[in-house]
Amino acid sequence: MAKEFHSGFATIVGRPNVGKSTLLNTLVGEKVAIVSSRPQTTRNRVMGVMGGDNAQIVFVDTPGIHKPRTKLGEFMVKSIEEAMEGIDALLVLVDVTAIGPHDRAIVQDMGRKKVYKLLVLNKIDLVEPQALLSIIDSFKEAGYDGILPVSARTGDGVENLKKMLADHLPVGPQYFPDDMLTDQPERDICAELIREKALRNLRDEVPHGVGVEMMAMKKMNDNFMEIDATIYCERDSHKGIIIGKRGAMLQKIGGEARADIESLLGMHVNLQLWVKVRPGWRDSAEDLKTLGYVQNR
Repeated sequence: MAKEFHSGFATIVGRPNVGKSTLLNTLVGEKVAIVSSRPQTTRNRVMGVMGGDNAQIVFVDTPGIHKPRTKLGEFMVKSIEEAMEGIDALLVLVDVTAIGPHDRAIVQDMGRKKVYKLLVLNKIDLVEPQALLSIIDSFKEAGYDGILPVSARTGDGVENLKKMLADHLPVGPQYFPDDMLTDQPERDICAELIREKALRNLRDEVPHGVGVEMMAMKKMNDNFMEIDATIYCERDSHKGIIIGKRGAMLQKIGGEARADIESLLGMHVNLQLWVKVRPGWRDSAEDLKTLGYVQNR
């Protein structure tokens, strides 16, 4: 007799920079979400599909929970709210190396949700075992169905997390084909890869004001694609930083992005980048729409 197939949707939430995107990539087994050390790297919901013999889990990564200060911030908060609707499981992620009042407030708030929920303690590779035990003990009364220590970076504890989720998902259909890892169009992933390299290479004052618009993706043959993209920033001074001396920074960003895009697409890529100043774009509904930040409804 065939074993029953379990499937469902699990949303990952937490404050900025706790490792949500890294965990998503580890769970799926491929890079479907960009990662950087900058807070609020993720701006939109990102879906990743994890398959197995008898289960399929659709994970939804979300922006970090924060108080919005711009229309972009409001969009990000709305994305979190939408990602919480109709789910089968909730993963609340905490960075064990930096637990503060914001984390505990999120854990308490999410603990009231009427859904199967797991408190995931991330970055356990960076703390001593005794300290971890004290942290686990401090969350015992938080009202979760389980507390799981993991390291999204090393993969420690992730298999246990997958098993706990699969065991508690309802019997259901396979929502996506076996070879589908995300619902993001290639165009959007390429834009995000460019933004990731900008986040990793630029000074602290620039990254939050950076957006990427894909201008063109033209497949020249089976093994070569031309891509044109524009990096937007909010100030003339930022434009100079992004371009760098004699174009060195823009060349570095483009070279790193091209390598990842070629890996994604499985072909050679000629990536052309431009930099334009668009003052206040994070507070412009029209600009946000142009750069792909559009609510699902």
